[in-house]
Amino acid sequence: MNKHSVNDGIHPAYPADGSGVAKSRNAHKVAILAVPDFVPFDISIPYQVFPLVRLADGLAPYETCFCGPEDAAGSREFSIRTVHSYEHALLCDTIMVPGVYDPFGVDDEALFRMLRMAAAKGIRIASICTGACLLAASGVLDGLSATSHWEITQALAQRYPAVQVVPDVLFVDNGQVLTSAGLASGLDLCLHIIRKDYGVSAAERIADFFVMPLEREAGHCQVIRRYPAHEKDRLAELQLWILENLHKELSLEGLAGQVCMSTRTLHRRFREQAGDAPMVWVAKARIRRAQALLESGSMSVEQIAAVTGFGSATALRDGFRRHVGSSPSAWRRAFARREAS
Repeated sequence: MNKHSVNDGIHPAYPADGSGVAKSRNAHKVAILAVPDFVPFDISIPYQVFPLVRLADGLAPYETCFCGPEDAAGSREFSIRTVHSYEHALLCDTIMVPGVYDPFGVDDEALFRMLRMAAAKGIRIASICTGACLLAASGVLDGLSATSHWEITQALAQRYPAVQVVPDVLFVDNGQVLTSAGLASGLDLCLHIIRKDYGVSAAERIADFFVMPLEREAGHCQVIRRYPAHEKDRLAELQLWILENLHKELSLEGLAGQVCMSTRTLHRRFREQAGDAPMVWVAKARIRRAQALLESGSMSVEQIAAVTGFGSATALRDGFRRHVGSSPSAWRRAFARREAS
């Protein structure tokens, strides 16, 4: 049986793969580890997402490559023909670690040594799904919080007591080292990384391209309670309504009336489905909208405060300090510069 294969520089699924598109002058280099027995879905996420990111001027800010122990890699029915060395990964800015089918059976000291060296050099390291087990085995996660697929978080915590395992979140961001939960949460992690690197607008553009649902926060539960479809639809419609009405004065009582629920029921079910209480979700949505407007336009802080529902520039600045840790003006300066670089 023929194996499906991919070759570095050829993007099989999308014609807009970055070939023929100018790279950013300071392209961010992403090494995707092609370790033996990798999970194809996990390795495909960063391979598909990062090359398609575009800045406002059309430049592609990321360059990706595969790195591993051999010059080719395979897993089940998939093969990768062009793989750089582990040493090459140490020249990159970010290393993505996919899951493997036997997460507790990997004994690759060359891999573990490379990950430790990358951490010591300050290279960002991010794992998808069971890739967290490789980071734990290398010692990179010692003393840090981490997550992985819900089916193995208990075993991960028992095997590596130096790691503070957080079992019911989509991803954990320690700054330099990030871990994500199972499978599709790797998409949430990649969007989070893009937003940190190049701002909300860049992340929104790639989310729209991939027809991603409304953004899921890191604290979103891995396994959520299943309600009848009509009730989930009501909550999804409420989220869309909120985004269309951020400029208005919103209250928990008003949101509950919008979906014909009591405030207690809405609070409980919204939190179960979205990972945040309704009004916390509203506050974060307002911040994200303000970030996008600061990055992509010339509206004043006062105007942005009005259209995002903060009411005043002072309230917007307070919200930014609380949720982002910087000021609106600092955010605009930082990401206007990144979009232009």
